[in-house]
Amino acid sequence: MVINLGGQQVGDGQPVFMIAEVGLNHNGDLQLAKRLIDAAFACGWHCVKFQKRTPELCVPESQKNVMRDTPWGRMTYLEYRHRVEFGNVEYAYIDRYCREKPILWTASPWDMESLDFLVSMDVPFLKIPSAKLTDHDLLRAAVSAGKPIVLSTGMSTVREIDEAVEILDGSEYALMHTNSTYPTPPADINLRTIGFLKSRYNCVVGYSGHEYGLDPSATAVALGARIIERHITIDHNMWGSDQKASLEIHAMDMLHKRIRETLVSLGDGVKKVYESEVPIREKLRG
Repeated sequence: MVINLGGQQVGDGQPVFMIAEVGLNHNGDLQLAKRLIDAAFACGWHCVKFQKRTPELCVPESQKNVMRDTPWGRMTYLEYRHRVEFGNVEYAYIDRYCREKPILWTASPWDMESLDFLVSMDVPFLKIPSAKLTDHDLLRAAVSAGKPIVLSTGMSTVREIDEAVEILDGSEYALMHTNSTYPTPPADINLRTIGFLKSRYNCVVGYSGHEYGLDPSATAVALGARIIERHITIDHNMWGSDQKASLEIHAMDMLHKRIRETLVSLGDGVKKVYESEVPIREKLRG
């Protein structure tokens, strides 16, 4: 079970592929996005991920004219969504900036227009969010694009996942175990689902964490996750609903190190006497 993400083989026996989810934590500020890209690169993560929406298509009619208080003043919800959405110019810059690092980048498409845009940008893979797992038209379009697909499974029933996987069958795909609550209570994380997904679908499985702390993500690796995705931020206190459940830069570095240590600690499962034990063995057993 292996998937190719931007030229990197991801799966059993391979390094864990780490996705830094910027999402909308850039708050529409390209300079802030650059700082988050820099942080992901400096901490050794493999990919930064954004979210791409066409506000006119994604904002419900009932919400478009609802007024909202924002750091940029009071505006309609539709105006706010435009304010925090990157367009062609910003993504062209992000594309050049990431290639210079180099670090991979991609985004989650929330509508057909956004999917077409990401394909035109030649992203290395498409990340389909949990909210769109039941959007079969979007899944079919993603398969037709010929890109590897990483699909999150939050707030989904097994039947819904079965139906989505049936559409993905024949393409190169991975599934991400996740809980869509921000932040996720520990009792709802249910990391044993990783083994269930691997067994049922015989594909690469990852974990997209929305919890506080680092331990569940490292434990997910011990349970077989080979893709780890976490939201990242410069500061938990910044504007935005995802900031508090995101990792600040020092935590990004700590998690990367913990995951490497976890992989090394798992070993090969063969019971043996290690060289480091030999002098202790000779001393204590005479």
